[in-house]
Amino acid sequence: MKVALLQFCASVDKAANLSNALALSQEALGKGAQFILLPEVFNFRGDTRNKEILAQATEKIPGPSVNAFIPLAKKYRASFLLGSILEKAASDSRAYNTSVFINSRGTITAKYRKIHLFDARIGDKIIREADCFKAGRQLTTVKIGEFRMGLSVCYDLRFPGLYQDYARRGVEILTAPSCFTKKTGEAHWEALLRARAIENLSYVLAPNQVGTDVRGMHAYGHSMIISPWGEIIARGSGDAQEIVFGDINIEEVRKARQILPGIIK
Repeated sequence: MKVALLQFCASVDKAANLSNALALSQEALGKGAQFILLPEVFNFRGDTRNKEILAQATEKIPGPSVNAFIPLAKKYRASFLLGSILEKAASDSRAYNTSVFINSRGTITAKYRKIHLFDARIGDKIIREADCFKAGRQLTTVKIGEFRMGLSVCYDLRFPGLYQDYARRGVEILTAPSCFTKKTGEAHWEALLRARAIENLSYVLAPNQVGTDVRGMHAYGHSMIISPWGEIIARGSGDAQEIVFGDINIEEVRKARQILPGIIK
């Protein structure tokens, strides 16, 4: 299966972000991509601590940002992982940070709400996602072709138990759409991605944002496709919008798990 990770710098302009994501998707489809993955908060990246801004950024699912990709999925018989959208939560001013999977028939077949919310001090900036986001509670798996896939988002990467639970559920692909910061990314991004692949003998697909947002937060880029053996199949740059392509094969998962049959229990 040919996969494509979309790496770009989203802004506070939802219409422009969506237009850019659709254009990159069309380019990836034109080059034969069968599964396209977008980064975390692909349609809005801004200061969600402001409740008015957050309210304007949130959507119901399905909503306009999700619905825009359904015709492409149907036309090209391709699947999409919309890395994350700020999902309107009922009876709460906060939002869910939600990853959405659209299958090759254009049907929304899975939705994952980010469980682990980012809490960090980056230089003089404090980030506490729990102030504006609600945590999800459930793991989400979904079939794509011959694979079973487990969904996660960004900061989840630091919690290996989540991925071990996925592996015990028979998952062969782990997705980690992100807006990983440059400071933490330089130290930990590759190490975490490769560790999650190695520990679970699974592919890891991780589209990341790049560039600086209106808050002055710099995203690390370096979107990656990691093999079940922990090898980097493809990697993006740290400073540019681009599409990262790679091929994945279920046989590579089976080979890795034959070599180390006792890893997943």
